[in-house]
Formats: sequence, structure tokens, C-alpha cells
Amino acid sequence: MGHKLSIAGWLALGALAGALTTVGLQATARASFAPLPLQELQQFAAVYGLIKSDYVEPVDDKKLINDAIAGMVSALDPHSQYFDAKSFKEFREGTSGRFVGVGIEITMEDGLVKVVSPIEDSPAFRAGLKAGDLITKIDDTAVKGLTINEAVKRMRGEPNTKVELTVFRRDENRTFRVTITRQEIKTVSVRAKVVEPGYAWVRVSQFQERTLEDFARKLEEIARSEPQLKGLVLDLRNDPGGLLDAAVGLAAVFLPDNAVVVTTNGQLEESKATYRATARDYLRRPGADPVARLTANTQGLYKRLPLVVLVNEGSASASEIVAGALQDHRRATIMGSQTFGKGSVQTVRPLGPDTALKLTTARYYTPSGRSIQAKGIVPDVWVDETPEGNLFAALRTREADLDKHLSGPDERQLSDAEREALRQREREREQARQRLEEEQRKNPGARLLPEFGSDKDFQLQQALNQLKGLPVVASKTASERPPKADN
Repeated sequence: MGHKLSIAGWLALGALAGALTTVGLQATARASFAPLPLQELQQFAAVYGLIKSDYVEPVDDKKLINDAIAGMVSALDPHSQYFDAKSFKEFREGTSGRFVGVGIEITMEDGLVKVVSPIEDSPAFRAGLKAGDLITKIDDTAVKGLTINEAVKRMRGEPNTKVELTVFRRDENRTFRVTITRQEIKTVSVRAKVVEPGYAWVRVSQFQERTLEDFARKLEEIARSEPQLKGLVLDLRNDPGGLLDAAVGLAAVFLPDNAVVVTTNGQLEESKATYRATARDYLRRPGADPVARLTANTQGLYKRLPLVVLVNEGSASASEIVAGALQDHRRATIMGSQTFGKGSVQTVRPLGPDTALKLTTARYYTPSGRSIQAKGIVPDVWVDETPEGNLFAALRTREADLDKHLSGPDERQLSDAEREALRQREREREQARQRLEEEQRKNPGARLLPEFGSDKDFQLQQALNQLKGLPVVASKTASERPPKADN
């Protein structure tokens, strides 16, 4: 047994060393590093051999290696990630704004999939699905008991394949089946409208490949439909971020040419960079410049139009870059609550045709040199979610709450007062959790907070008041969260 284990261990070490040699040759061209730690690699090989020989059932070699790589990367920080073939495909779909499916925006209600809206000209749209429809079965699988991610995966698939949905339409009190052919869907990450004469609202839900083009087109449409535009609300609430160049381009819409948007700094020379409001820093490929087109077609309207940016605890990464740049250049009033605090840059490096490594390679800084890592952007004006306060904001996780997060600029030993503030936050979190559970029991499936952009959106109404010079109902209780110490 010991002999077999030794052979298995050394075979594993040999395979690992071979793989690391390949990686090492690539890495050597980038930077010098210490010799590989032989003792630790021998220990890894021993564990690998024990699992192969002693585990209760056989374990696939590929799975063991992939899981080992994934574990090594995930231990670094919350945002570094190893992509296997499946997760890499999903990642690319998320940033491209394209996926193969039926074309519906959904949520869950009473354990069923509820259609929020069919995407215009999608297979679901052409099949006649409507907002409010409840999907009870996907092919032969009952939706009840599935998570929303499981339901999404069953509706997605390969192009030109079919999926059968069983739909309950409440207003007609009938159930029917519809067979839909999956196609590539292009999602739109930008919504906009004139909310009242002279004032417009534009929401960016994520920074994708087409976000800048869509954003510029929406603002051109607003300028045409409302020639007497007096102010704009840029809504970045719950925007988790996305592509850096899209964020730089969006900030460039409002900033002077060549103004600094964000700087980055890391171990590699290429990670030390300054991104400015110029086409070479936001265009992904040669071609038409949507920012220049928008500025020309609107005679520079959006370079000078009064601007309010709405943010909250769900605003992260690229959305924080935009908010921080506009705040530092005094180009906008930032309103809402303290943002998520993801101040790190991830670089995706392909490892093969269908695998990749997403690795944290730098921190980013606002134009004035502020790092927002584990801190976030602090608004100029604190505004609660509702007239009754921030009902459920305490439940939202921020960067500083994540295990293994990179330390922020202000993380240190906390004072007694700051420790008490954190304990109070935990009490508020528990109270908010109990309140949420009670509201869900009383109103199953109901929307507990107003839809962003609606006439019941309290923060949007305060943003409009700010633009009009009217009194703003600022929060009397919200304040900057103290940094979270490691001990």
C-alpha cells in the first residue's frame, strides 16, 4: 500500500511539475519569481495520492486538478477565479451582453418563474409571452423547487434547439404550453426616459461591451425628444460593474476631453496605468466613437448639463469608478448611500481554448488618488431608500464583509466607538432580516421596494429635487460605515 501510494504521489508530482513548468516558462517572460517550493509540492502530491488510493470512491483526475486550481485561486481574494469551460462560457456571455435562450427577464414568485418582461423581438416576445406570466414547467421539469439560476440554465441552451414552457396567465385564468426555439439574445444594459418636462433618468444596470453605444444612443434620443432638457439623473444603483473601458467611456460623456477618470497600480508594469476621457482609453477596437458622436449631435449638452448620480450598497467596481470620477471633478452630485467598495482590477488570462484565470492584478484609484477598496464612494448627500428609511439596506453585503478581501486604505484597529457602531449594524441587520421575513409572509411575491425609475422611487424624487434646487429629504440616520478591522 505504501509503495502504491509513493508511486501515485510521485506520478502526481511529476504531472504537476510538468504543468507548472509550462506556466513557469510563460511567467518568467513576465516577471522573475522564486524557485518552486519543492517540499510543498511533495506534500500536494502526497495528498493527491492519498485521495486517489484511499478515498471512498474513485475520483476523476481532471476534477481533482481543476478543484485544486480553483481552491488555490479562490483563497487569494473574493474576486479571483479559475474558469473551467462552462464557467468561462458563462462569464463571456455576461460581459458581452449576449446569450442563447428564449429572451425574457424573470424573477421568482411563489416558487414559480415570473416573466418581468419579454425582450423585444426575442423568441419569447414573438411567441406571445407577456409580463406577469408564470412559468410552471420547463420541458418536463416542474419549476417549483428550482432556484432561479437552475431555471435559467434549463431555458438556455444551444442555438436553434427547442424548449417547451408551460405558462399560467392569471388575467385569463388559463394554462397553456408554448414551444420556443432558442436564439442568441442581445441584452440591453441601459434604460432611459424623460420623467417629467425638462428632466430625464438613465439607468445603467451593468457595464457590458455594448453599454457605451447603447448609453450614447439613449442620450441622443432624450435630447431629441426633450430639447429643453434641464437636468439628468444617472442611476447606478445595484450596478455590479463590468468592463473598465465601458466605465471610462461613460464617464467621458460628462467630463472634459482628456480628464483623468481612473488610475490603476499593481505589481506588473502594465497594471500601472492612467485612463482618461479619450477614445484611445475606452474604445475596445478601432471604429466609430459613440462619445464623440453624442457630443457633436447634442452640441456638448451632456458636458454641462446638471447631473445627479444615484448609488447604493449594490453599486460596485465600474459603477464606483464612474461615481468617483464625477465626484472628484465636481461634475455631479452623488446621492444615495455608501457604495460596495470593490476597488480592485481583475484581468482575464486565457489558459487554453476554453479555460482561463481571472486574477486580481491591480487596485484602482479615483482621479484625486483615493482608493475605495473596502470603503466605497461616500455620497455627497445621504438619501434613504424610502420615506420610512433604509428598510433592508442592512442586509446587503459590501466588500469589507467578504472573507479574504484586500485591505482598504483605512483598515486599522478600531476604536471602542467604531466597534460599537459595527455591533449596532449587526443588530440592525437582524432587525431588517426579521422585518423582511414578516413582510414576505404578509405579502407573498409582492415587490417590497419601489421599482427604480417609477413615480414611487423616493431616491429618484430627491435627485430631481436636487436638480431643481428644491429641498431634499436627506437621511437623518445613515452615516459612513467604519472600516472593518481584521481583529
